[in-house]
Amino acid sequence: MKISILVPCHNEEKSIKRCLLSCLNQSKKADQIVVVNDGSTDKSLEILKKFKEKITIVNIPVHTTRKSLAQAQGIKKINGDLLITTDADTILDRDFIKNIIEDFDDPKVVASAGYVKSIQDNWLTACRQIDYLIGQEIHRKAQSNINALYVIPGCAAAYRTKIFKKLILFDHDTLAEDLDFTYKYHEQNLKISYNKKAIVYTEDPANLYDYVRQLRRWNAGNWQNLLKHYRVLDKPSHALEHSLTYFEGLIFPLLILISLFINIKAFLIFYLFNFIIVFGFAIFGAIRDKRLDLFVVAPIYLFITLIHYFVFIEQFIFEILLRKNNLIWFKPERKAWI
Repeated sequence: MKISILVPCHNEEKSIKRCLLSCLNQSKKADQIVVVNDGSTDKSLEILKKFKEKITIVNIPVHTTRKSLAQAQGIKKINGDLLITTDADTILDRDFIKNIIEDFDDPKVVASAGYVKSIQDNWLTACRQIDYLIGQEIHRKAQSNINALYVIPGCAAAYRTKIFKKLILFDHDTLAEDLDFTYKYHEQNLKISYNKKAIVYTEDPANLYDYVRQLRRWNAGNWQNLLKHYRVLDKPSHALEHSLTYFEGLIFPLLILISLFINIKAFLIFYLFNFIIVFGFAIFGAIRDKRLDLFVVAPIYLFITLIHYFVFIEQFIFEILLRKNNLIWFKPERKAWI
């Protein structure tokens, strides 16, 4: 198969070079790399031009304000049989392409989701890595087994280009275009795979302010897409998966608060049970990825989950009850990596 990679880029001078190098240095080479410079006002375009012999640059003079709008421009240049999407703050593992294309040996597979790891930086990115471990080692694996994968992450995705262009439209009406794509595939009963060997490393927010803002964008997009694609819940597998997801997000915080004020012993038992699970994943990640920081931050992660729950409920109020429909895109501050 001919392979194309699509990368949207807006003011990514600190990270775009390492992203491109990871795309170019794949063990299985891509046939085409399309980068959309979405109205960057920093040195992003200057950096991209240094790679002009190896990539296709789509230059948009004025910032579109949303990632999906930039992708829609870039998709016009894509000519590969297989479309891989990633982000400018992401590094592809050297064998990413080699591993993810294996899923498409199955002619029924129309899309595949890769495995996301957080680039190591500080205690907060370590907490995000524990979150990724739990989400991908338990939830995503279970979802894949019942063909109810919740989301194909935009930084680690592969699609059959012909089907994508024919069936998946860029609507630009949610903050989570990757979740929108996933729902659309499920609505048409198409098969999505999950490949743990197709790994990417992404730069997560390194300060609490950006972390919370990113959570707000993710959760706003989450509720927007559920409102838009509620019909997918007619399918038992998706009804089960979404029930579990929203039960955890809405009911758990209430149970924690109730137990804290009514029965402190029940609260402590719940906290201890949760800590054992988190600690187990932290040990697993520390050994597998040689990251002792995961072991150290495990107790802190439990408090970070309280922020997750708060933002989940907050965005439920804004997007479902108040119908605010926030479409303001947020991009965390990047670091200059050597």
